[in-house]
Amino acid sequence: MEKPDQIAQIESHIHPKGITPLFLTEMWERLSYYGMRALLVLYLVKSLGFSDADAGAVYAFYTSFVYLTPVLGGYLTDRFLSYQFSIYLGSFLMLCGHISLAFSDLSFFYLGLVLLALGNGFFKPNMSTIFGRLYDGKPGLRDSGFTIFYMGINLGGLIGPIICGSLGERVDWHLGFLSAGVGMAIGMVVFYFGSKRLPASIWQKQKDPFTAANATVAPDQNTKPKILLIVLLSFFSIFFWMAFEQMGSSLNLFALRNTDRFLFGFEVPASVLQSINPLFILIFGPLISILWSSLARRNQNPNPVMKFVLSLILLGIGFLVMVVAAKYAETGIAVSILFLVFVYFWNTLSELCLSPVGLSFVSFMAPAKYASLLMGIWFLSNAFGHYAAGILSGYQNQWGSMANFYGFFVICSFSGAFLLYGIYLLKKKSILLLLNGKEISNARV
Repeated sequence: MEKPDQIAQIESHIHPKGITPLFLTEMWERLSYYGMRALLVLYLVKSLGFSDADAGAVYAFYTSFVYLTPVLGGYLTDRFLSYQFSIYLGSFLMLCGHISLAFSDLSFFYLGLVLLALGNGFFKPNMSTIFGRLYDGKPGLRDSGFTIFYMGINLGGLIGPIICGSLGERVDWHLGFLSAGVGMAIGMVVFYFGSKRLPASIWQKQKDPFTAANATVAPDQNTKPKILLIVLLSFFSIFFWMAFEQMGSSLNLFALRNTDRFLFGFEVPASVLQSINPLFILIFGPLISILWSSLARRNQNPNPVMKFVLSLILLGIGFLVMVVAAKYAETGIAVSILFLVFVYFWNTLSELCLSPVGLSFVSFMAPAKYASLLMGIWFLSNAFGHYAAGILSGYQNQWGSMANFYGFFVICSFSGAFLLYGIYLLKKKSILLLLNGKEISNARV
């Protein structure tokens, strides 16, 4: 018969049951987001006649606003709102946004984008925070768990462009936008029933020692270093998103204009190629999750800083492939679709080393009082990266050549990896103490 401590040890290596409803809720919400995102630039250029620069600007403002609003949503939730209310509010606003996009009037289009961004601000940081709290007693499984959660995001990202993109490009743009709203509505229903199965403890907010009336425990000396480390990795994530988000803008237009999209006599809509990345996530996500878990059991799991360094290196390799594709395209021929497949392959491996790891890291490292706000700060760095990606994509023709344009992201990715690794070597002792949960009151990060 197994002893209690043996049972506890076994359970510590098993993912919590509550991840299923959160996984499914995130999947449907991301189906709506990525379905709409796959159409956005193409709709602006092909249907409304926007120039590349104007379409890139709209894409930049929208995608950056999507990741800026979680700062506000996280702050309001930490101070005034419950997690459940914020998630419901965000879901409802996003549903209204998708419905607004279904109308042809341009004012409804812009209203829809605003509602989607505001809704995301309440939904996204709180879903990530709640998911992270399921792993409070299972720190060794946190990165693996967030990789699974990330697979839910990308399952929606796989289906969304196929459904919404095909309807939008082949039938009617606004029907494509409306179909994204159907996905959002299903996500709300899933969360309503699924949230009832979650542990009650994850909805309870923790009081901070400074404000608790009967506090006798000294404040956490690591609070400031923890926040600084979150800010550091958030800053370097900008390098990643600035390059990675070319997928929804310049790479989307490259697929439209410079890629041979005929397969078996059928022309694949450019928007559908946005499903390649989430497909790779679903293929390689489980393998990466198993890898992190296996390395954790042997105490060889790379820390989040080193995973970020690896991510930026892999991202640079992906854009090296894109430089080669651009050189072929500049000769006037439509390049093989395999070039984009290989670009998205390397970008996917890069993403798996950074995005779910970043979510896991922030949910683990953030002091309780600032949990949602610091998750919002993480998404704020995404906002800067998305804004830069959109603006840069609109002016790619001013770089002299497409190869020069994509070469810029190669340089930024490798330079970011080199700089972050240098900082890590300089502050290695302090960073490792902090990541291991030990006090570093006499050391600076």
